[in-house]
Amino acid sequence: MSDDESIFPTAGAYWYDQQNAEQSAARDVLLAVRRFRVADAIMRRRAQALMRINETDLMAIRHLIACERSQNVASPRDISEFLNISSAATAKLLSRLEASGHIRREVNPRDGRGQFLFATTESHEEMRRTLGNTHEEMIAVALDLTRDQQGAVVHFLDAMSAIAVVPLDGEASALSKGADLAHPEAVAPPSRAV
Repeated sequence: MSDDESIFPTAGAYWYDQQNAEQSAARDVLLAVRRFRVADAIMRRRAQALMRINETDLMAIRHLIACERSQNVASPRDISEFLNISSAATAKLLSRLEASGHIRREVNPRDGRGQFLFATTESHEEMRRTLGNTHEEMIAVALDLTRDQQGAVVHFLDAMSAIAVVPLDGEASALSKGADLAHPEAVAPPSRAV
């Protein structure tokens, strides 16, 4: 992305008024969000490569670790709901992660049929080794903010997240026709730029 976006057309071509100072400042915020999203994607790809797993695997492991930290026990259904994938895809995912030594399964002692899922000690160590320093640096940046600034950032990011998950026009019909949202180019309407 070029720092000088003046080469782009201005009349009606974008979602903000480049002559409006308030919108220009807001645009700077959105561009910072975009830069962070790119940096976050790079960080996740690096972690995936180092751990030799894909993005869905990484998300599942991180979810299991988060559940453990909050004293919750995850089940296959929890993983399905968190990742928004089918039970068949979840079964394949869990088999793959168990075979690679990233998770362990335990039978639910209450009913003898259900499963409890846990990230293995190796996964915890691998995650700490892969992302630990980055997370420590990120928490240091967040600690540099005042309480009011922290609250403003949380409010802003939660509001942005709420907007990002609202279905686009035509998305529901594309889903009913079997479009794969993992590949957004399969959905006719273009995604919102941030």
